[in-house]
Amino acid sequence: MSVPQQTWSIVVLCYNEAATIKKVIAKVESTLKQIALDYEIVVVNDGSKDDSAKIVTAIAAQNPRVKFINQVHNLGIGPSLHNGYSNASLENVCFVPGDGQFDLDELIPHMNPADKEIISFYRVENTSYSLFRNILSLANRMVNKVFVGIDMHDVNWVKIYKNEGLKKLDLRIKSSLVESEICAKLLLEEYSVKEFKSKYLDREGGKSKGASLKIVLQAGKEVLKLIREMSRYRKTLSR
Repeated sequence: MSVPQQTWSIVVLCYNEAATIKKVIAKVESTLKQIALDYEIVVVNDGSKDDSAKIVTAIAAQNPRVKFINQVHNLGIGPSLHNGYSNASLENVCFVPGDGQFDLDELIPHMNPADKEIISFYRVENTSYSLFRNILSLANRMVNKVFVGIDMHDVNWVKIYKNEGLKKLDLRIKSSLVESEICAKLLLEEYSVKEFKSKYLDREGGKSKGASLKIVLQAGKEVLKLIREMSRYRKTLSR
């Protein structure tokens, strides 16, 4: 049986998750105690209008391993990921949603990722998605494959990165497409990807924001920017 040999930062993204955030943070810590030599939990609250900030503030006051990044205004998933990743300080970095739809036990077999390796989970139970959301997911995958050079099942779901590699990237995409930028650049840096099926758990509260008009428009505007950025990055590496 594997034993923990590495340190971990888990980033928890939170927007109006008062119904689940306390439970998710507790489960994150329980999992980290099994997989990490040392750990931290970075909670990014993206302008929640419910009691999420109040709940996380109380937890962080009692637990020094919890870093609370409170975005007063709703900035969206892209800036929230940037904020979470930039505040992560340990060896492995992983984001999880604050809605409890990712099964954290899935991290346990991957407690000691290899150097220059991305662990990527992909959802296989998307029956709760609308037709529109599934079409968006398919379109996103096609853009990634054809224009960006990523052939991954689910680039927008949970992944484990090496912080050393993540910190070296000059990330320029500000929308949810930042995950595509990260994966594409790491692949060019000769990282490998290992993909694993992931359960998609039912929500216990709140509503999904992934297909909101604001997020879709942000991502749409940045598709061409992402394509241009990857072209620039390839040229930089070839010099």
